Amino acid sequence: MSEPENVWRNNLPELVLLASVGMIGLLLLGGTRSPAQRGKTPGGANVVGGTAGPPRRINDLSSSVPARSASEPAKLLVDADVRFAEWTTPVSAGSQANPIDGQRAYEYLKQICAIGPRISGTPGMQRQQQLLAEHFDKLGGTVAWQRFRARHPRSGQPVPMANLLVHWHADRQRRILLCAHYDTRPLPDRDRNPGRRVSGRFLGANDGASGVALLMELGHQMPQLDSPYGVDFLLVDGEELVYGRGDPYFLGSEWFARQYVQQPLPYTYRWGVVLDMVADADLQIFQEKNSLWWRDTRPLVEQIWSTAARLGVKEFVARPKHDVRDDHVKLRNIAKIPTCNIIDFDFGANNRYWHTEADTPSKCSGESLAKVGWVVYEWLRTTP
Repeated sequence: MSEPENVWRNNLPELVLLASVGMIGLLLLGGTRSPAQRGKTPGGANVVGGTAGPPRRINDLSSSVPARSASEPAKLLVDADVRFAEWTTPVSAGSQANPIDGQRAYEYLKQICAIGPRISGTPGMQRQQQLLAEHFDKLGGTVAWQRFRARHPRSGQPVPMANLLVHWHADRQRRILLCAHYDTRPLPDRDRNPGRRVSGRFLGANDGASGVALLMELGHQMPQLDSPYGVDFLLVDGEELVYGRGDPYFLGSEWFARQYVQQPLPYTYRWGVVLDMVADADLQIFQEKNSLWWRDTRPLVEQIWSTAARLGVKEFVARPKHDVRDDHVKLRNIAKIPTCNIIDFDFGANNRYWHTEADTPSKCSGESLAKVGWVVYEWLRTTP
C-alpha cells in the first residue's frame, strides 16, 4: 500500500535528526498532536505505451519480464522469518459455517512470500505471475493479461508491466470486480533502521501478498458461486513502484480504468472491491472514508459491513477512520465503477510494521484471511 499524503519519504539522516529535535521541542513545550489522517499519495500513471488484448487462457509470460533488475538478485529469496501462525478454528454464525479455508489461504501467502520481493518488472514478479496463472487456470478461471509499459522512476527506462485478469462465469453480463495489487514496494522506506530504508528488503506479506492470497483462496469458491453476477479478479501491477516523493502510484489500476473507458466491453461492472492489507493478525477493518462518503459507493460499504454484522465478524467496524488513496480511487473516478476499499490500515501498534522489513508472514493470520474472505464471499452470494 502506498504512502500517506502527509508522510515525508526522504530518508536522509538530516531529516531524521530534524524530526528528533522537533519531537524534543514539542515535549518541552508540553504540546500534543492529533493522529495524522492517513491516505495514499495521489499520482497518475506515467505510461509510455502498450496494448491490451482480449481475454484468453494462459499466455507466454516471458515477454513481460525484463532481465534481472539491479534491485533484486536473480536467486530465489526466502524469508528467514516465515513460520506457521498459530491457528484457531474460524468463526461461524449459528449453523452457518465459514466456507473459506484460512489455513490454505495462509499457506498461499507464505508461498508468495517465499518468492521474495515481487517488484514490477523483475524476476520475482515473473515467478509470481507464473504461479498465479497456473493456480487460477487449474481452478477453472479464464486468465488474461493486460500488458503495458511505464517509466521507471529512477532510471527513466520503460518497465514492462502486466495486470492479471481472471474471469469467472463469463456468460453473465452484470459483473463484480475484486481487485488487489500484486507488486511490492521496492524498499522498506519506513523501517526503523535508516540504513535499511535505502538498501533493505521489503517482503510485503500483508501489504501485497494478503490480497493476492485471499483471491487465490476465493478462486476455490468461484465455480459454484450462485449469483446473478459474474466475477472478475483484477491483480494490478505497479501500485507502488515508488522510490520517493512525486513518483506516481496506481499505474495498473489507472491503465485498467482508462482501457475500460476507451475500449468498452460487452459487459459492465456493477461494483468493485479493493482488498489491501487484510491479513493482519490483529485485524480491525474500519470503513474507508472516501468509500463511505462517495454517494455511489456508500450503499456498497453498507452492504458489506452489514454482511459482516450478520455473520458476527466483529473485525469489520462500522464507522470510518482512515482517508485512504488506493486503487479504488482510479477505478471509481476514471472507470466510473463504484468501488470501495477493504483495508486494515493499522498494521501493528502505530502502524509500525507498514513499509518495513517487519512486514512478514509471522505478522499475518490465516484466521484474518478466513474472516475477510467469508464476508466477501457471502456478500457476493447475496448481493441483489
